[in-house]
Amino acid sequence: MNIVVAKEKSAFSNRQYVALAFPLIIAGITTPLIGAVDTAVVGRLPDPSAIGGVAIGAVIFNTMYWLLGFLRVSTSGFTSQAQGSNNTNETILTLLRPMIIAIIFGLLFIIFQKPILHIALNVIGGSEAVSSFASTYFSIRVWGAPFILMSYVFIGWLIGMGKVRLSLATQLVMNMMNIVLSIIFVLVLGLGVAGVAYATLISEISAVLFGGFIIARHNRIGISNVKLRMILDPEPLMKMVKVNRDLFLRTVCLLIMTGIFTSKGASMGEVTLAANAILLQIHYIMAYLIGGFANASSILTGRSVGGKDSLLFRRAIKLSVIWGLGTAVILSFLIVIFGDSVVGLFTNIVTVKEMAIENLIWMIIFPFVGFWGLQLEGIFSGATDAKSIRDSIFLALLVFLLLIWLFVPTLQNQGIWLAFVIFSLGRSFFLSLYLPKLQRLHFS
Repeated sequence: MNIVVAKEKSAFSNRQYVALAFPLIIAGITTPLIGAVDTAVVGRLPDPSAIGGVAIGAVIFNTMYWLLGFLRVSTSGFTSQAQGSNNTNETILTLLRPMIIAIIFGLLFIIFQKPILHIALNVIGGSEAVSSFASTYFSIRVWGAPFILMSYVFIGWLIGMGKVRLSLATQLVMNMMNIVLSIIFVLVLGLGVAGVAYATLISEISAVLFGGFIIARHNRIGISNVKLRMILDPEPLMKMVKVNRDLFLRTVCLLIMTGIFTSKGASMGEVTLAANAILLQIHYIMAYLIGGFANASSILTGRSVGGKDSLLFRRAIKLSVIWGLGTAVILSFLIVIFGDSVVGLFTNIVTVKEMAIENLIWMIIFPFVGFWGLQLEGIFSGATDAKSIRDSIFLALLVFLLLIWLFVPTLQNQGIWLAFVIFSLGRSFFLSLYLPKLQRLHFS
């Protein structure tokens, strides 16, 4: 169902905002649930190295795919702007241009899989047992690279078009299939870490076939009207390249932070690495819950920019504050009440569980310091102002590196989490400084 913003869109209500955000939240929460279920499934195995292996394997794929995460973000922003300006041809072109990039990079990941794995394991470190599990996981999942990148484009386009239910259906096919197959392959068939990887590979291929069918079925006429010269038009192509470049550099900063975080934990032993992996999964779930509202704000912002509607832009900011903060309060409260039980869902290894519970305080703090940065990234992405996102993340990374250097030698794992939380606060603070400039640029 296509959610259409009415003519009175500047008066976008809380009810309309939640109706737009809710399917995005459901779709988003299934993404970290893949990692959460994978971690929980291998957490039932007797060897903590399996958890660490999947954690390191996940970091490698996050590195590969997050570097191309701009495929979803920029596609959503450009599409929502084309929708706001009622440009039918451009809405189709915002789908086709990034698809080319997705296919090319997906094939490159497969071709260079061995050097990628070798370099990643040397950088991250970990024991021989952990590296062995990570290699098994990686060598299977890497064949899904072109499919997962194409799914980014499909999902971003559907979100930008406001077809959030179709986007939800595409992600649910991939994520729920992965969850079910992971449980069957590991706990029933006993395939271990390889079973988790096979489950993800099958689900990624299925999602692209499903999403491609949906899009082609509903947009057959529009796609047939597009010519190759329109796809290769230099002006919009260069604009897309510049936005994607800045989003790429933003992601590089995030991955440097994540890589250092994981590497520092791995250097403190398998128990610390496993405990941190569990807490990161909890963090991802919270971030994606908040991110559902950020995606809704991105759609409204893109349409406000495309339609030159300053009232809708200001309304998007207000709704982001209200629902982002409210979600942060609820999530922190739930961790306070049920945190120990949530950790217990991931593992029954006593030492790992105890260490994770010792560090739960950081999961209580995270929603408050991180929600505004996540919401702002949605707003700036909808406006396709990736330069401000890039610059703010870079500043937050500098703060993170300084804190790692200052506190990890004395505070150990607590120092790692302190640096992580301050990094999240930095994302919120630094990007908020660019907000007045964004408003002046588009609505002066």
